[in-house]
Amino acid sequence: MMAEAIANSIGHGTIEAYSAGVRPSARVDPIAVELMERAGLSAPDHPPRHVREFSAPDSPPLDFVFTLSDTAAGEAPPIWPGHPITAHWSCIDPDQFDDPDERRRALQRTRSELERRLRVFANLPVKSLDRMSLQIHLDELGRPSD
Repeated sequence: MMAEAIANSIGHGTIEAYSAGVRPSARVDPIAVELMERAGLSAPDHPPRHVREFSAPDSPPLDFVFTLSDTAAGEAPPIWPGHPITAHWSCIDPDQFDDPDERRRALQRTRSELERRLRVFANLPVKSLDRMSLQIHLDELGRPSD
């Protein structure tokens, strides 16, 4: 949900981002909502969605799909409408932390990392790069910055 909020904010109407998961929770994490609001982002007003909502044959075509969880990256990907370019941008899974402070730190790090990656993505000359060049750029963005 953070990636959706960040991308839509950075894109200023040129990016239409959606978020979904292979095992979406019933609600948006309240700590994530707090961090989004502190960063001046509008938290999505819908519950987390399943990837099936975007991979059905009648779903709108997608240009890019980024997986963020290592669980999703390890599963067989659906056939996405529009045959988008895909990349895996591994992020810390906040669900692995029971302690609220550790969870908050993980979510803060994830928000910062996603913002960095999505700012670079939003500034790529998408229309002038061929598919292979875009793939290389997106894969490079997915590498850890540590």
